[in-house]
Amino acid sequence: MIPRILWKAAVVLSAALTLAVALNADPGALRGQVRAYRSAHEQEIVRELADFVALRNVAGASRDRADIERNADHLIAMLQRRGIAARRLTAGDSPPAVYGEVRSPGATRTVVFYAHYDGQPAEAADWGGDPWKPVLRAGASPQAREVDLAAAGTLDPEWRLFGRSTSDDKGPIVAMLAALDALRAAGAAPSVNVKLFFEGEEEAGSAHLTEILRAHRDLLAADAWVLGDGPVHQSRRMQVVFGARGVTSVEMTVYGPVRALHSGHYGNWAPNPAVLLVELLSGLRSSEGDIRIAGFYDDVRPLIESERQAAAAMPPVEEDLRRELGVAWSEGNGGRLQDLIMRPALNLRGLKSAQVGDEARNAIPTEASASIDFRLVPDQTPAKVRERLEGHLRTQGFHIVSEEPTLETRRAHPRIVRLTWDTGYPGARTSMDLPASRAVLQAVEEIAGESLVRVPMLGGSIPMYLFTDSLQAPVIIVPIVNHDNNQHSAHENLRLQNLWDGIEVYANLFARLGVVWR
Repeated sequence: MIPRILWKAAVVLSAALTLAVALNADPGALRGQVRAYRSAHEQEIVRELADFVALRNVAGASRDRADIERNADHLIAMLQRRGIAARRLTAGDSPPAVYGEVRSPGATRTVVFYAHYDGQPAEAADWGGDPWKPVLRAGASPQAREVDLAAAGTLDPEWRLFGRSTSDDKGPIVAMLAALDALRAAGAAPSVNVKLFFEGEEEAGSAHLTEILRAHRDLLAADAWVLGDGPVHQSRRMQVVFGARGVTSVEMTVYGPVRALHSGHYGNWAPNPAVLLVELLSGLRSSEGDIRIAGFYDDVRPLIESERQAAAAMPPVEEDLRRELGVAWSEGNGGRLQDLIMRPALNLRGLKSAQVGDEARNAIPTEASASIDFRLVPDQTPAKVRERLEGHLRTQGFHIVSEEPTLETRRAHPRIVRLTWDTGYPGARTSMDLPASRAVLQAVEEIAGESLVRVPMLGGSIPMYLFTDSLQAPVIIVPIVNHDNNQHSAHENLRLQNLWDGIEVYANLFARLGVVWR
């Protein structure tokens, strides 16, 4: 005979398992449980995010390494508080990635969920205060009323948390962890083995990511990767994205006389580097965005039919965006935004030569500089873009150098351009027709409904190719943050409703992927 205490334990365990199975099989009931948990813990969730955002996290420079290390330690502690085994993953002198794992008994699939905890630089002067002092505001404007979280009571879903990395990507990280908390509180287990991989160098170009992925290939083996980077659609509708453009950038400087010259005494005679640079740039790109470098589009992989259909079905946003952004026209000869951001792009992100306004002088400057980023699509590569740009410049009569030119070089060559390239990475696109793709679409659609937007490729850049090349696994992007989050700019913010929606979406992915994946 089974002892009574063991019988009672077996009944409780059986009931718990029955509840877990029922919740995993019923997305509506599961969503209700997750929403109830979130509603009861909103202040705790936002406080955890605010504490995380308060850690300065600029990527890349050696002087900022200690800040990145502190972020990694803080993130590991966040995982460990939840009983998730966590550790650093490094390779060589790389900044640490943070890894955690939630094994699910009986799961036959493994999915890695990715986000990055590092962020872009930020200047206090641009923000009107400390970018790493999170502030909850009662609206989208940085001038909106500040809200005391501790005394706020019920949180308005239209309130926003301001601070560097609130949305890119510390918000998605907290949403993933809160989703796991909500499942545990509901008695529902993930239906897949969940691996969490949080990078600490994405905003600096992921220079060491390939090394980390290769060094820990066995640990990171999975049936798919889900990336939490990027925004939702401009219509505020949830989207699932199957590709992202790559990126590479170049700093270029052209030269004039070795000292500034009086424009009256030497104008029309001494070469003006600012004029030379303007002429150079006008030869690279038209006002409509067409790139004028010979052969630049030769490596572009065409969209397949399912991708073209998905792009065509995306909702129009152009008129609303022009109104919101205060512009009377848009580039691309009147084309749709989604179609244009699936093409390569050349962006002039900065110009510098001498002074303007009250500081302007009637002088010919000594040099002029431009900063350019290229957005790449499959199957373009940074190496091929570099080759084609440099070939174009040579045909325009430029002598290319990589260091400051000597006086002898200046005297020998009438047109000199110094180029400094970053490493960059190519674009990537996952087929929308894979079983993993269909499973992710179904799991997200169960939360988003028929409003879900299917996107062949994101306009922004995420190093998807590193995962596909190194680990041979499909990569799908499920972004949650608001499109108007000022990502990479001053006053970055996260709308609370996007955080709430993200918790529900990630919880459903954790709980349902293993059920719907066929």
